[in-house]
Amino acid sequence: MIEERRAKVAVTVFPLLVIAAGILGFLWPGGFTPMAPAVPYLLGVIMFCMGLTLTPPDFASVVRRPWAVGLGILAHYVIMPGAGWLIAVALHLDPALAAGVILVGCAPSGTASNVMAFLAKGDVALSVAVATVSTLIAPLVTPALVLLLAGSFLNIDAGAMVLDIVKTVLIPVIAGLLVRLFLKKLVAKVLPALPWISALVIAFIVAIVVAGSASKIASAAGVVFLAVVLHNAFGLGLGYLAGKLGGLDVRARRALAFEVGMQNSGLASSLATAHFSPLAALPAAIFSVWHNVSGAIVAAFMARRAEPSEPSPASVEAQGASA
Repeated sequence: MIEERRAKVAVTVFPLLVIAAGILGFLWPGGFTPMAPAVPYLLGVIMFCMGLTLTPPDFASVVRRPWAVGLGILAHYVIMPGAGWLIAVALHLDPALAAGVILVGCAPSGTASNVMAFLAKGDVALSVAVATVSTLIAPLVTPALVLLLAGSFLNIDAGAMVLDIVKTVLIPVIAGLLVRLFLKKLVAKVLPALPWISALVIAFIVAIVVAGSASKIASAAGVVFLAVVLHNAFGLGLGYLAGKLGGLDVRARRALAFEVGMQNSGLASSLATAHFSPLAALPAAIFSVWHNVSGAIVAAFMARRAEPSEPSPASVEAQGASA
């Protein structure tokens, strides 16, 4: 299947690309640090690409399956923010790093989760619906959760964060959706390139973020990596469990595992850089790499455990890769 081959190539190449970008940012910080102000605009490009992939059926699935979508949204915005706070406290993280980990947990779903759900033979329609709704409500939910959970670590300007998410996420997504609606033929020609455009832009963001905290990576990278691995594992495992407790079928549970465990770490990087410090953006940069690696491994494991009679998704429009 062409879609499956493309998805497998994407989840193989993307982590390698991000790792290479991170190494480059670490070794040549002076070349990327001056580009920090461009991060919100780069994120806008990624979200515009996401908007281009959305179609009316994606929204119709929300109306047809309100329980499953609502459960996915609730699980996403309860499990990951809560796990981020618990990990930050348990590991006694530096305030900036703690805020960064919590911010990652409060971000909306990453669009690469749709590709992972496809490879895992999960419910792709549900995955796309949860990712879309979590993104659209992020301007209200993300700042409120960050203020609630990270306010004891750093001063949080929730109002400014709302405006930033509207400008860098909501407006570009809506713009992409409108372009898709009115220029269908043109968009159809560029759809195959969108995941790669997003991947390159995400890699660029990671290079900039790593460059900004290059001087502190040696001392902080170990504990941040541990925090990221634990955070992602909690999300994947508890996301699947939430679907099981909610009475969803196996394919829907697999979709929820990725929708909860994979975050829009590009948004977290942008917000951390703008509102906190380059060090606070480090967890998001590492999460960008790790959740794609772990997601691919878990997806392959789930696919091998699929029942022979279980239908796999016939197709999926590859979403832009998540940060």
